[in-house]
Amino acid sequence: MGGDHGPAVTIAAAISFVNREPEAELILVGLQDQLRAELAKHHAASHPRLSVIHASEVVTMDDPLEVALRRKKDSSMRVAIELVKEGRAHACVSAGNTGALMAVSRYVLKTMPGVDRPAICSILPNQKDGPTYMMDLGANTDCEPHHLHQFAIMGSVLVSAMEGIAHPTIGLLNVGTEEIKGNELVKETTKLLRADHERGVLNFYGNVEGNDIFRGTTDLVVCDGFVGNVTLKAIEGLARFVKNVMTTEFKRSPLTMLGALIARGALRKISNRLNPSRYNGASLLGLRGLVFKSHGGADSYSYEWAIKRSFDAAKYNVQEQLSSRIAELMPRAPDPQESGTTT
Repeated sequence: MGGDHGPAVTIAAAISFVNREPEAELILVGLQDQLRAELAKHHAASHPRLSVIHASEVVTMDDPLEVALRRKKDSSMRVAIELVKEGRAHACVSAGNTGALMAVSRYVLKTMPGVDRPAICSILPNQKDGPTYMMDLGANTDCEPHHLHQFAIMGSVLVSAMEGIAHPTIGLLNVGTEEIKGNELVKETTKLLRADHERGVLNFYGNVEGNDIFRGTTDLVVCDGFVGNVTLKAIEGLARFVKNVMTTEFKRSPLTMLGALIARGALRKISNRLNPSRYNGASLLGLRGLVFKSHGGADSYSYEWAIKRSFDAAKYNVQEQLSSRIAELMPRAPDPQESGTTT
């Protein structure tokens, strides 16, 4: 029900995905009359792998967190997350209010043992024709070093599970590659990650800069949510700006239109590689269940990619791998008896 377009986008994406993926079953949560009407438009009212669960309320994009958490207890967002908690769904996908989705997910599912704050992780393209994972992308704007340390651990486990990389490389986003550069948050986080690298726990590459994201210098780039969200929005804006400029210039005259026709194949491949819609679907890491966030303005093509990412995460047992590896890697508070202290 969420996002800028609601069921008009999510239903079309759901139908397309189940038709492409024979193993998938999708539960559509929301105002059932609207959902069934939209299904009927697509002649999918009786699709065997699409079911509808009614929720009487909807969290809007401008609802305060208090409303989403305490007043709208039968919202489509909350009901969907409850399905994950109950084991009736393997994952939840939403294009709704990001803050509300994180708050409700954290309240309903709770965080994994040892995780202080869930974080948002998504992927970006790089020149090696592979993905660069990046987190946090907006869930935590004020962080301490141990938060970024936890993000690195969670992101490393996710990359390993999704990409089949035994020891993913981790870069810490900074204003320079030298360890003397950066603010205190980055410097202190570097110490934690360097110590893990020396112990063989994490594969820490070191500091990376913004241009390293697209070079594919590391498999994972870690930063706080403020920096991550600003970076992500700038990247998305640049991608659309370049696409608009190229479209405008190729249509400027008959000669440039002929050039576009000649280069049509290459231009299509460039568009596919740089299309931000193909990278839609960010995972909320650190929860006791899989939750994926789609862009609010996603079209059906873009939203289908978010569904695919959630499906792949469930298929590859990402949640189980996260639980076991995080329990193994996450630093634990010292035992008072071992440290000789008493209370």
